[in-house]
Amino acid sequence: MSDVSKTIEVGFKFDNSYAVQLEGFYTPCHGDIAPAPKIIKLNHSLAESLGLGFEDLNESDIAIMLSGGISPKGAAPLAQAYAGHQFGGFSPQLGDGRALLLGEVLDTKGDRYDIQLKGSGRTTFSRGGDGKAALGPVLREYLIGEAMFALNIPTTRALAAVTTGEKVMREEPLTGAVLARVAASHLRVGTFQFFAAQGETDKVKQLADYTIQRHFPELIGSKDGYLDLLRAVSERQASLMAKWLLVGFVHGVMNTDNMTISGETIDYGPCAFIDAYDPAAVFSSIDRQGRYAYGNQPAMAQWNLARLAETLLPLIHSDSDEAIRLASDEVNAFPARYQAFWLEGMRAKLGLSSTEDGDLDLANHLHKTMDEQHVDFTLLFRGLSDAAQGNTDIVRQLFDAPEAFDQWHLLWSERLARDPMNAEDRVSSMNAVNPLYIPRNHKVEAALQAAEKDSNYAPFEELMAVLAKPFEPREGLEEYTKPAADDFGPYKTFCGT
Repeated sequence: MSDVSKTIEVGFKFDNSYAVQLEGFYTPCHGDIAPAPKIIKLNHSLAESLGLGFEDLNESDIAIMLSGGISPKGAAPLAQAYAGHQFGGFSPQLGDGRALLLGEVLDTKGDRYDIQLKGSGRTTFSRGGDGKAALGPVLREYLIGEAMFALNIPTTRALAAVTTGEKVMREEPLTGAVLARVAASHLRVGTFQFFAAQGETDKVKQLADYTIQRHFPELIGSKDGYLDLLRAVSERQASLMAKWLLVGFVHGVMNTDNMTISGETIDYGPCAFIDAYDPAAVFSSIDRQGRYAYGNQPAMAQWNLARLAETLLPLIHSDSDEAIRLASDEVNAFPARYQAFWLEGMRAKLGLSSTEDGDLDLANHLHKTMDEQHVDFTLLFRGLSDAAQGNTDIVRQLFDAPEAFDQWHLLWSERLARDPMNAEDRVSSMNAVNPLYIPRNHKVEAALQAAEKDSNYAPFEELMAVLAKPFEPREGLEEYTKPAADDFGPYKTFCGT
């Protein structure tokens, strides 16, 4: 942890509300000075939308600033305190062990965003770690975060990936790197848990008031503001879970310190996308019990929401029994909220513009059919726009026994006949929500391996370009639509800490 206090003059317009309003919720600190920082990838469009003024800086200055050693003028670098349940076990103090919140900026629309550096060195919360990050995990987070953004899923985003010019020791020496990450905020369920675990209800209240002001201003002045806050977080998480499952995304480590209050996806360490549909799909090497399997994610979001509710009980009602009743009602409402969002998304994927009582059964029937035959999730839904026009060959060939699909297709065709959308609009609307290109795991690994082992960033850049337009078919990119070959084997991911 460096004690450097130098700053670099940039055009950032910092407005650091967390540092100013929540003293005692963090520790000030600076990153280490990288020996030879170098920009590997810079998100120019994001920088422009944030009004960061990168066009006035040379690349060397940007690399120095975004590797953490020298802060931009107006920044208030700090490490946030938080706790968390990790795979069900509670850790009362976690915090930013290898991350620095540089500060907050207001974008060109006036919206507030955090700029955080991951891998910039030790902090007071490092717990024996080196506070550094390796190139592979940094590039993974950059790539997957931008892919999720292109898929219209709320997510933190990468501003830059910077190599530091030093090695970090894991099982072997690896190229050191820092990720500059942008988020609506880094408030987590675990942030509330940190102070609730210490019995500091006044600080939980202070945090809740700050959260309402920052993320839910419509609740300011509400008579039941803290219960409304729980409900609002529940709504955002239910929507997020639906969006994850609708594209086959598996987060892999849904601990309470990885559940944002803003409803953004955060931390892409052991994440992956399913090829064949499988509710029990697990990729994370440390999720040995399948706690965060693909199909378990909505239930785990509800479990995390219950942990948030526990921290808010003293604020929800002065009578503890009444507080528990009110909070429990909100937590218990989560499955219905999630199902409503999921079914809304599934109707869009199936080309339905109207609602009927049997739509949930129709969607579940298709998923059961996919599950029984291990059908590729992405290719099936993309192929349904052809099937809606009578060409079922593309989808049928995904099944070993296509008769099962034929039975479902008959029911779907009858349902489409009752839907008012015309055929042309249906095809375009389906193709606008059913991606053709997702971050196929074998393609992600190949790109990361080329960058890590050979300093060859061409596969990474090409994959980034493909995923930037996931719904738009382009000639010559057929290999990016296909699942991994059989010899790719079972896929395992790692946290990369």
